[in-house]
Amino acid sequence: MTTETSREDGVLAGLARFCYRRRRLVLLAWIVGVLAVAVGGFGFGAASSNDFSGGGSGSARAQKLIERHFPEQQGDTLTLAIKADRGIDDPAARQTIEKVVSVLDASPVTGPVTSPYTDASLVTKDRRIARTTIPLTSQNVKTTEVRPLVDAVKDASGGAVTLGLAGDQAQKAEAPAQGPGEAVGILAAAIILFIAFGSLVAMGLPIVTALMAIVGGIALMKLVGYVFPAPDFTAIVAALIGLGVGIDYALFIVTRYKDALKDGDSPEAATVKAITTAGHAVLFAGTTVVIALLGLVAMGQKLMTGVGIAASVTVLVTMGAAVTLLPAFLGFTGYKINSLRRPRRGARGEGPGTGTGTARRTPAERWATAVQRRPVIAAVLAGTGLLVLAAPALSMRLNMADASVQPHDRSSYAAYRILSEGFGPGYNAPLVFATPVASRDTDLRPVVEAVGKTEGIAYVTPPQASKDGQAALFMAFPKTDFQDKATPDVVHRLRDDVLPGVPGGKDVQVGGPNAVAIDFSDAVESRLPLMIAVVLGLSLILLVALVRSVTIAIQAAVMNLLSIGAAYGVLTAIVQWGWLGKALGFPTTMPVSSWVPMMMFPILFGLSMDYEVFLISRIREDYARTGDTRASVATGLASTAKVITAAAAIMIAVFMTSVLGPDLEVKQIGLGMSIAVLVDATIVRLVLVPAVMELFGKANWWMPFRRTPAPVPSPVEEPAGV
Repeated sequence: MTTETSREDGVLAGLARFCYRRRRLVLLAWIVGVLAVAVGGFGFGAASSNDFSGGGSGSARAQKLIERHFPEQQGDTLTLAIKADRGIDDPAARQTIEKVVSVLDASPVTGPVTSPYTDASLVTKDRRIARTTIPLTSQNVKTTEVRPLVDAVKDASGGAVTLGLAGDQAQKAEAPAQGPGEAVGILAAAIILFIAFGSLVAMGLPIVTALMAIVGGIALMKLVGYVFPAPDFTAIVAALIGLGVGIDYALFIVTRYKDALKDGDSPEAATVKAITTAGHAVLFAGTTVVIALLGLVAMGQKLMTGVGIAASVTVLVTMGAAVTLLPAFLGFTGYKINSLRRPRRGARGEGPGTGTGTARRTPAERWATAVQRRPVIAAVLAGTGLLVLAAPALSMRLNMADASVQPHDRSSYAAYRILSEGFGPGYNAPLVFATPVASRDTDLRPVVEAVGKTEGIAYVTPPQASKDGQAALFMAFPKTDFQDKATPDVVHRLRDDVLPGVPGGKDVQVGGPNAVAIDFSDAVESRLPLMIAVVLGLSLILLVALVRSVTIAIQAAVMNLLSIGAAYGVLTAIVQWGWLGKALGFPTTMPVSSWVPMMMFPILFGLSMDYEVFLISRIREDYARTGDTRASVATGLASTAKVITAAAAIMIAVFMTSVLGPDLEVKQIGLGMSIAVLVDATIVRLVLVPAVMELFGKANWWMPFRRTPAPVPSPVEEPAGV
């Protein structure tokens, strides 16, 4: 049996025929399935979890002690920060402050509020700055219930009295909605597809397919959240990934379908050919993305495992839509795939990959040939450029975003400034010390005094025993704020040097939001190499199985690492160094968010492999026919240049829409992925791939235990033979 016959009778071919012929049934099944999952997921899905204190870190152990012995301190709180230019005792200032305190105290979601006029410890010595803590009645208070409190504080602020409301719930309540980012991304993708296809019908199929898949995928992700909880940014990240890969996968299949029609195939035969070639590549590429995302499990962080699984679910649904829903849509369109065309200036040749061929060389083919004439120079220049872009990553610092990096018109930022001025920068970065004790009378003074004398600590609160007498806690405030690079040094010094040297200090755990962020960043830095190794290893095995070449698989891995490194470097320069930061929506310089590089690597490695699969598959197809590596590289690049460029442009447009949103951490990952895709689709695919493959020549196709290097048919892009 020939390969062509086996492809015609294979599982994918049978699936394509079934979806084409039973298109109404398939479409109905998708609509009913998506609606059912959407009702379940969006109506009854699991709530997000933002507890990054998991694992065996010191902050996690401290949190467990506090939860067990201090349950009364588990509720969320807000902090009202007050600054009065003429002092809080000025009659006008006092009237404003007492009015705000009464509004906060009367809210149904707050507990009793202590007025700074009744507790001198809440006021600075000059009585210009004060604070008070507002307990929330429940951990499940909605941001919509907190928003009126934020508005009341902002409305009262002005003139000689400046007010701000701090706290996680206040910060979330004040943040505007994500905005029109996804809609802008879809519009940009539609424009790119219309330019690429020149037809409204062909443009619409990838978008409709991707949107249905994303709705189903995100809804299913929320149901999976009951087993694998994930943080609240997961839905946005999954939407970005799903929209990007969903449109790209459908783009590859529709392009192959159109090529088959140009070759004279019937719509059904063209559908089968598209699914058995480009569809096969889509399944492989999507599997690579899923495996890369599941590499997050190696981080050993419960929430990151949830992110990886949730995003993988979305990618799996988009893969399923590409090989089932899209063939059904193709059955409805048939020869009308090119309907509603844009005006064209004149006839053009079919171009490479259409089956008709032309004698005229495309710009992409001429470019590849030019690179191949000077492969050493091209490879050195491209490699050096990527290393230069990656260099800033050597200074990358990791942390979580807090109020200090928020837009300066936010009430939470005003509170941060007031509290820092009145009570020190470290007031916004408290450390919570928790320890088991034998009784309520256990003497913790040596520990408290040792912590207070530690360099970098401003002051320490007296210890407080739990009601059951089995634990105690106290707080310490560093001299530096949450984002200062000196703050993690203080925490490490306390844990490594100070506490072990004090009687009873070994049992003291350092926790609190500040320590949680530090521990999470440390975990990312220590386990990121393991995740990279896992993703690299599994992806290399898959790629070798696909292209049947160890050399090309290693080349792909190295080039992907270079493009991701360049993205890390540029992201560091923008976010941490401030280059173009304000123009891109970052109010101030800040460390890179801890989870961003960890998320970027598996996503980008998987997406880069997508382009590698489609490019190398075409190169191998031509090499199987001619045995000429140089000509095959030029032809393969020319054949895929248009579709890969369109796919990359769509990815960049989708990812860059995150910059329009308010979430600074989501901005970072969207920006970083946009940079990586741009680098990958230009420097890597247009320069490094043809240059390196030219240098390796016949060695490109080396495979152990293969007696001869004779070319074999491509497992992905070979015509279906239908």
